[in-house]
Amino acid sequence: MRAAEAIRLVAAARTDADLFGADQPARRYRELVAALHPDRLPADPGVRAEALDAFIHVTTRWQARQVTILGGYRLGAPVHSGDLADLYDIGDDRLLKLPRQPTDNDLMAREAHALRTIAERGDPRYLPYVPRLVDDFPHRDATTGAERRVNVLATAPGLHDLDEVRRAYPDGLDARDVAWMWRRLLVVLGLAHRAGIVHGAVLPQHVLIEPDAHGLVLVDWCFSAPVGGTIPALVPGYEEWYPTEVLQKRPCGPGTDIWLATRCMTSLLNRKAPRELLDFVQGCRQRTLRARPDDAWRLLRELDQVLDRLYGPRTFRPFTLTP
Repeated sequence: MRAAEAIRLVAAARTDADLFGADQPARRYRELVAALHPDRLPADPGVRAEALDAFIHVTTRWQARQVTILGGYRLGAPVHSGDLADLYDIGDDRLLKLPRQPTDNDLMAREAHALRTIAERGDPRYLPYVPRLVDDFPHRDATTGAERRVNVLATAPGLHDLDEVRRAYPDGLDARDVAWMWRRLLVVLGLAHRAGIVHGAVLPQHVLIEPDAHGLVLVDWCFSAPVGGTIPALVPGYEEWYPTEVLQKRPCGPGTDIWLATRCMTSLLNRKAPRELLDFVQGCRQRTLRARPDDAWRLLRELDQVLDRLYGPRTFRPFTLTP
């Protein structure tokens, strides 16, 4: 968006909906601020003055609308934009997840169902590996009348997704560093599968790690399905990551998540990964669901055997995102 276009839009807007739009207001706000920011304006004094006035108007209006009470929760500005929803920090280490489109309400309901099911059926020792569902409720927008489902999730500080890890190590990681992430990812998948839930989108942006303590949380359960069900949608931009049963809308199972998890882990490995580990990878990525492993916890034991043969007894290996 150019400065002149942004100035005209601000001048013509009579309501917040006119100014920021109804579908993705945070994105429109960022576009306007980028176009009108004083550091990016031309030298023409007249244009600069108009743009500065518009910039002040936009930021003031945005800040005023950020203090919102939704379902009893006081919202600030979005702290993260996910695949289909914006997340708002509401304090006490909790995030409110609000879908951008009402058409994604069914996916929000899937997440709430998955997290509630895992909490009820899962081994309590491993529940910290998934977000805790604090609340879920419908919210009707007073301006548009659209109803959207809201999930409130407990979170933890200091988490980084695997995309950040890959950017920090563009040449890949030593297999011993990948190993602890892989082990924990198999733990959380085993937890979900024993509860009858397939995550359906084990992708780098959904796998969060805590580097210092070697923690891991698998987030965004909106694409989940019961074992034997079908994955409802693909995450845009990752179509090539999915196994054939997802692409062909066939029943999924634990092996679906194992395929995706293996792809996540191999995307982190450097070129020096040992052959025995790559053979293990090949076994996890068989073309058909029936040919793949279907028990993540048993697979973890097999991975441990491979790692023990390669590196000996496990020892804690410090990991940092500032190599």
